[in-house]
Amino acid sequence: MTAPGLPMTVPAEGLPARVRIHEVGARDGLQNEKTAVPTEVKAEFVRRLADAGLTTIEATSFVHPKWVPQLADAEQLFPQVADLPVDLPVLVPNERGLDRALALGARRVAVFASATESFAKANLNRTVDEALAMFEPVVSRAKAEQVHVRGYLSMCFGDPWEGPVAVPQVVRVCRALLDMGCDELSLGDTIGVATPGHVTSLLDALNAEGVPTAALGVHFHDTYGQALANTLAALRHGVTTVDASAGGLGGCPYAKSATGNLATEDLVWMLQGLGIDTGVDLGRLVATSVWMADQLGRPSPSRTVRALSHQEQ
Repeated sequence: MTAPGLPMTVPAEGLPARVRIHEVGARDGLQNEKTAVPTEVKAEFVRRLADAGLTTIEATSFVHPKWVPQLADAEQLFPQVADLPVDLPVLVPNERGLDRALALGARRVAVFASATESFAKANLNRTVDEALAMFEPVVSRAKAEQVHVRGYLSMCFGDPWEGPVAVPQVVRVCRALLDMGCDELSLGDTIGVATPGHVTSLLDALNAEGVPTAALGVHFHDTYGQALANTLAALRHGVTTVDASAGGLGGCPYAKSATGNLATEDLVWMLQGLGIDTGVDLGRLVATSVWMADQLGRPSPSRTVRALSHQEQ
């Protein structure tokens, strides 16, 4: 049983005072489930996440149901949560997806690119440059509508088919996404192979090419247990946006070696110990993930959820 007052707050120098958590559990987490979660359960999940203090909750994806059947209910889900006082970004793969999102009043959208040719082919059936060309009118139209645009970039640190990914290769695609008008970028360690030195090297290289740290978020998977260490490296560099998934849900349907995302609870525990503000109520968040684990019929992989809810290890 965890004693009251823990984790003890011990700040460290050189870290931001506040971090914005970009919660991806309702989209990136649930898209990898073997069976579709009922729309009402998804909506309740988003509402509970908002009640726990998360202010950016990725709600769903307007991808063709053939490719991501678990999120085929985007049109039914979004209106059920649109009145929440939080940001609700949604993924849009192309102009048709953008049309669907805008029709429902979405004000934050995201496109998803790849740093490698192999994953671009597997995920989008296009080359890297063909995918960028597809995103250009999407971003342009979204900006014309004064909609915030996030650019996801997968395979920034390693690729299951190609192996190591050269830093300049990642920088080139990041620069292209910013140049077409993306407001922020999320650097994805899709298969969880990054280590802290690699994270720092990529961030340094991006800054050297004029990509500001303020425009960057990080998205780590915990395949090799490195997600928190990599997050700390990014925080030391000045990054203040961190993607995480409540309960550690998720993976990637197009990269089978990808395991779960960094668990939001594990992230919040570390940030609380460092005295970094997130606005998140950890107790409510843990209760939400325990509830969602019950809906899915399995325990949460998050160590913090297990420790604070006294689930069996």
